[in-house]
Amino acid sequence: MALAMADDRVIVSADTDFGALLAQARTTKPSVMLVREILELRPPELVNIILNHLDVLDPHLSTGAIVAFAPAGIRVRALPLR
Repeated sequence: MALAMADDRVIVSADTDFGALLAQARTTKPSVMLVREILELRPPELVNIILNHLDVLDPHLSTGAIVAFAPAGIRVRALPLR
């Protein structure tokens, strides 16, 4: 997380612990994309889903957010979490 914060990167992970860590830190960075609910997809399909939504998600990720991908859609929560 420290490297992602220092380099202004977005973390892509299936680990939901990032949300807890960000809530505890009350920080706006780094943004996290959670893909746990769509892990059954093959890597190329997963990458395509992320890339196909980056234009809409970029403003949220730039200001700090947790983005959760699910079969039914995408959930975005702004950071810091309350």
